Amino acid sequence: MLAKVQLKTTRAERQSIPHLLKAAGVNPACANIKVLVGDGSDRRFLRVVEDERSLVVVLPNLSSEHGRAESRAAWFIGNHLQGCGVPVPRMYGYDPATGIVICEDLGDRLLHHAVVAEHWSEEKLVSFYGQIVELLARMQIAGRGDFKDEWCWDTKVYDRQLMLARESGYFMESCCHQLLGITAPPAGLQDEFVKLAELASALPAGFFLHRDFQSRNIMLKDGCPRFIDFQGGRFGPLGYDLASLLIDPYVSLPDAVRERLLQKYIEVLVDYPDGGAAFSVEGYYLLALQRNLQILGAFAFLATVKGKSFFREYLRPAALNLHKLLNEPVGKQFPVMRAFTAELPGLLDNVLVDC
Repeated sequence: MLAKVQLKTTRAERQSIPHLLKAAGVNPACANIKVLVGDGSDRRFLRVVEDERSLVVVLPNLSSEHGRAESRAAWFIGNHLQGCGVPVPRMYGYDPATGIVICEDLGDRLLHHAVVAEHWSEEKLVSFYGQIVELLARMQIAGRGDFKDEWCWDTKVYDRQLMLARESGYFMESCCHQLLGITAPPAGLQDEFVKLAELASALPAGFFLHRDFQSRNIMLKDGCPRFIDFQGGRFGPLGYDLASLLIDPYVSLPDAVRERLLQKYIEVLVDYPDGGAAFSVEGYYLLALQRNLQILGAFAFLATVKGKSFFREYLRPAALNLHKLLNEPVGKQFPVMRAFTAELPGLLDNVLVDC
């Protein structure tokens, strides 16, 4: 069935897929197959269509030793979230031997595409994103119940070590060093990264954390939001996923919309007393800084090392976001970072101008 599909697969995968599809109620012999392309993921995707039925086959990254562990996380976390009433794709099949997962096909319409193409008004943004904020709170709080950290393929909790290595450290290595050619960062900058991580890691971290909750991981199916790419889920603080959504450089929400959605989230937490007690606006801004550093590191890595030029156009908006966050009251604690990020958009312009 995969003979005409231009996708590298192993013999074990080619044997497994038909069995999984049959178990999901699809006849492989009568199905049409199309290769799908992910954003920054190295996983492989197939769309399998038979009559009116459409499923997605997700195959692990062949070059990663963690590929099957990531697939296992997707299967168990996906089923867990669905059981908690979170709008994720229905999971239809999983093969532990190959790491193949088969799930519901949500189509091709991303929230990012809808917002940009349709030029959503401020009121529509607040209204629709307000629904997402409500669902996010449910995922974070209901999703922690019976969540097993053994499902996590990456780390079990979002902590200080992760922040320093894969957020501020990622930013320095991939964005500043590899992309911008900065070999000597400003004096005191690393000290401020450590301070930021210490403050952020002191926040309550017993909630479900998606860790990449942004407009390209939210799909629209029949007009309703559905969440994908949750396989990186782990325990973490409430404000991180909210920050991921609100500072998302793909859509660049207006400041007034961000503020209204932040207030909406605080109102939603009234229905979750323990959640309300664990959330603070200052904590949100600390986590937003951490997330913004991660975004810049990831986009620089994907654009340079992976050669995915799509991410280049979002580096400057992400840099502007970071400087804007540091001009909030929380930024007074990080004067070196604030001064450095004031120059960051211009430095990026210099290296991206011919790209």
